[in-house]
Amino acid sequence: MALCDLLGGAGLLAGEAEVVSPLAPRAPHFAAKAKRVVQIFCTGAVSHVDTFDYKPELIKRNGQPMPGAEKLITFQGENGSLVRSPWAFRPRGESGKYISDLLPHLAECADDLCFIHSLTSRTNTHGPGEMFMSTGFTQEGFPSAGAWVSYALGTESQDLPAFVAIPDPRGVPQQGPANWTNGFLPAVFQGTAFNADKPISHLARPSNITPEADEATKDFLRFLNDEHLSRHAGDSDLSARIASYELAARMQLSAPEVGDLSRESPATRALYGLNDPNPILAGFGRNCLLARRLLERGVRYVTLFNGAFAMGEGVQNWDGHKRIKADYDRHGPVLDQPAAALLRDLKARGLLDDTLVIWTTEFGRMPTFQKGAQGRDHNPKGFTAWLAGAGVKRAFSLGATDEFGHQAVEHVVTVHDFYATILHLLGLDHEKLTYYHNGALRRLTDVHGHVIKEILV
Repeated sequence: MALCDLLGGAGLLAGEAEVVSPLAPRAPHFAAKAKRVVQIFCTGAVSHVDTFDYKPELIKRNGQPMPGAEKLITFQGENGSLVRSPWAFRPRGESGKYISDLLPHLAECADDLCFIHSLTSRTNTHGPGEMFMSTGFTQEGFPSAGAWVSYALGTESQDLPAFVAIPDPRGVPQQGPANWTNGFLPAVFQGTAFNADKPISHLARPSNITPEADEATKDFLRFLNDEHLSRHAGDSDLSARIASYELAARMQLSAPEVGDLSRESPATRALYGLNDPNPILAGFGRNCLLARRLLERGVRYVTLFNGAFAMGEGVQNWDGHKRIKADYDRHGPVLDQPAAALLRDLKARGLLDDTLVIWTTEFGRMPTFQKGAQGRDHNPKGFTAWLAGAGVKRAFSLGATDEFGHQAVEHVVTVHDFYATILHLLGLDHEKLTYYHNGALRRLTDVHGHVIKEILV
């Protein structure tokens, strides 16, 4: 009986129609360096010149007009003079990489990080910028990177979603679910959104239904689905629906367990800042710890959002137009300790060997202050992202912005190049990962993108 059950589950019994879950693990195009990805997405556009992009000339010319850019008009209007960062930059680790005092915990991880200092975007507006970084397109309706990856590779966990989006404790990003959408891919590849404080909704069994009745109902529904699918084997929509319902049933047990952070040691909880008096820092720490628990249980792609959309620039995200010093002094600690803890924890557990960690934001900010303000305007012409873990060089920097941090001038990198490289690390050829939609073979990288070979080990 056991053998029959195992063979049946694998679709190996004679005469049985092949019923393949859309989330079943699939082989990559070639040998992969990374098995899974965790993306930390800081919404609001983090200033690169105040965090990771050290510019001595900006310090030297503090208070002077930017040469050749007098009366420069950007997103919110005219710019003022060049302004040095309010936070000192110091050499970190054995590599001596200069990183700002705004992020001291992440600075201690400098020797594990691979920086790209010449990333560019196509837009200087937050909504389209989020879309471009999440999907490779500035308009909504296209699949997110996590959806593409789960579509290509499935998942090693059959009890949890393949792709999880973890919103910030303060709320969702400006474009909300469009950041983790499946777009035109089958619905089963959409990201499942929940965080440590707001678990997945509607998983609990209604109190008026007994466990026995619940199991009997699921068994009968499975029988009907399999019978229908055996007669319509090519119905991918049906198989996707079946997989979603069956996953939801399994998550009734697995999701509460993965979200139970009380099982972690006091040392681990302290590492992530779970007992910090700042409730937002502690909340983001819980989210980062949840991300690690998801990754070690086989979830393929996790996006951690830091910052939430709110009216009033800089209040709940990194949109530092008016008072960048006061705003970033609030936001920096919330990101810093938990994100550094995630890196250290993954490394200590050996997970960093086959996990790719990426840090992104939608674009950068100007080296000048806005005229009449104490903050920096949007800047898509050059900004920073970093990667760590599987397949990328440690303590390495690629590309550069100009002497003030205004625009990329050395080894200019596009978002399409960035994702072509991430897919490559997952064993995927970005030109072959396609989906036919509305008469065209669509890609995460559109018709662009080159693998950034310089950062690969």
